[in-house]
Amino acid sequence: MNETAETRAGFVALIGEPNAGKSTLLNRMVGAKVSIVTHKVQTTRARIRGVAMQDNSQIVFVDTPGLFRPRRRLDRAMVAAAWSGASDADVVVLLIEAHRGITDGVREILAALKDRGGKAPVALAINKIDRVKAETLLSLSQDLNDAFSFAKTFMISAERGYGCDDLKEWLAAQLPVSPWLYPDDQLADLPMRMIAAEMTREKLTLRLHQELPYQLTVETENWEERKDGSARIDQVVYVARDGHKGIVLGRKGETAKAVSQAARAELEEFLGRKVHLFLTVKVRPNWLEEAERYSEMGLDFKDGN
Repeated sequence: MNETAETRAGFVALIGEPNAGKSTLLNRMVGAKVSIVTHKVQTTRARIRGVAMQDNSQIVFVDTPGLFRPRRRLDRAMVAAAWSGASDADVVVLLIEAHRGITDGVREILAALKDRGGKAPVALAINKIDRVKAETLLSLSQDLNDAFSFAKTFMISAERGYGCDDLKEWLAAQLPVSPWLYPDDQLADLPMRMIAAEMTREKLTLRLHQELPYQLTVETENWEERKDGSARIDQVVYVARDGHKGIVLGRKGETAKAVSQAARAELEEFLGRKVHLFLTVKVRPNWLEEAERYSEMGLDFKDGN
């Protein structure tokens, strides 16, 4: 950091349809895995804040749940969280998948952005540019800028890193002059208990594929720091039905064991120390209607009404 230069700090909301690459971009910008990334849609439930440094600017990224048509209470709470994150931000970045183009969902998001008329500048980031030809990208960019007055357009690949440095530099310059909001070595403002739960939930999502609906959640029930520097972490996987419990456990507990091993390895890498992870699967038929479960995910239960 240049001690003579003024510092900047602020919030950047990443919005877009489910699976547009918001979590991947957040992890790329922060330089560490702070948000759940899978090939499944609607995996980000909480507004996860990742903190990135760029020159004298501190960029606090808000990775919002994907915007989609809500059906259940949880869906409605997730969409409300996404728009709340956008409303509170200093800058908004709309991610569009290059190969999908302007879908009905994208049109709805653009219409909502116009209706909301926020003061924050909105940048367009066309993601996954390696999947389409250059002429397609130029045409898509023109069509999107005709539909909405974007402050800036970026062509990126969040997965490969193309164009991400340019986006990061531009965002840093847009933020208001301000003292930094977090210590400069802090990656995220989520408690480690929630980050650990998200890591386990990601492994479950990857392992179970289409076998289990999105009717499970993971909570870190206990975190014990041990004298040898390791940590014992006890987590509960809540499912809605008895049949789901068997799917999560797997034959002779093989699925749960594999998930635990994968989550433990990632936690050890993230924390830089040994972790003892223990999973328990419990059936709670109405967890989707329990306010406590929503607060654990960083969502507002009332927004699901």
